[in-house]
Amino acid sequence: MRLGFVGGLVAVLLIAAAIVAYSALFTVPQTQQALVVRLGQPRWVATEPGLKAKLPFIDNVIYIDKRILDLEAPAQEVIASDQKRLVVDAFARYRIQDPLRFYQTVATVERANSQLSTYLNSALRRVLGESTFQRVVRDERSAMMQRILEQVDREAQVFGINVVDVRIRRADLPDQNSQAIFQRMQTERQREAAEFRALGAQRGQEIRSRAEREATVIVAEANSRGEQIRGEGDGTRNRIFAEAFGQDPGFFSFYRSMQAYEQGLGHRDTRLLLRPDSEFFRYFGDPSGRNGPRQAGTGSPPAGPQTAQPSPLLQRPGQQGAQQPALLPPSVAQVPQGPAGQQREFPGAAAR
Repeated sequence: MRLGFVGGLVAVLLIAAAIVAYSALFTVPQTQQALVVRLGQPRWVATEPGLKAKLPFIDNVIYIDKRILDLEAPAQEVIASDQKRLVVDAFARYRIQDPLRFYQTVATVERANSQLSTYLNSALRRVLGESTFQRVVRDERSAMMQRILEQVDREAQVFGINVVDVRIRRADLPDQNSQAIFQRMQTERQREAAEFRALGAQRGQEIRSRAEREATVIVAEANSRGEQIRGEGDGTRNRIFAEAFGQDPGFFSFYRSMQAYEQGLGHRDTRLLLRPDSEFFRYFGDPSGRNGPRQAGTGSPPAGPQTAQPSPLLQRPGQQGAQQPALLPPSVAQVPQGPAGQQREFPGAAAR
């Protein structure tokens, strides 16, 4: 009986000892730090990981994260020094450096984020309000983020917090301002393009006008030179013809008659109605052209050169009965003045 009572007492003592040991011991993880509070008053801080001891049933342990925490600030509008509105989106990273002060001031991470957001927004307005839009978006952005970091970290020291980084994720104009700026830029570019096109068209018109003027001058000079050369050639030809006529009038008359045969008889759609004794056929009866063509029905040539009365008719197919005076061949045309300065006719040519 007594042994049973003693065994029960030992079991109760062991259970009580286990409960006391469990209440007196606690573990600190590597990612956290512990603050021991006794009856509501902070006693000490355990920053190193491992197994720690405290007074059972009296001390409480509050765990505080010692990793780097993120702070996301909402986007806000900031007015730059050049009176331009900017939409700024920034964030920060911080670490709880003094757990005791952190617990005494804000106690929780949520309250710490709320206080830090206020400090971050104030620092953004102060720093960006002193700079222009161009310096914010391009020139001095890194220096501005460093100034904001220093201001926020200085104000966060009262909470036992160390701000390690501040970044401006986005600093841009509002959507309506961006659209207006884009439209203005597009209008300016279109205006510049129109000016360039107009200048190009003007320059092209000047070049074309100058080229056309030069081409007209060149063509006119070429035509003038060609007419001059053609006139010189015609004068030389007439002089050569006159000299040839003066040297051998018979051969010249024969040559001109051959040209008249070639031009008058070479066309297929032209018919010449002439008398057999016409002057046009003077070289058909006699190659020398002295006696002219024989009379029709007789075997003797005419007594001498006679003045022929040609009545040629130029008749084309489909124009029966239309009579027109035939053009006289070059053999009966007058030639330039001879060596004696008198106007001559070809031998045997009839007068017009």
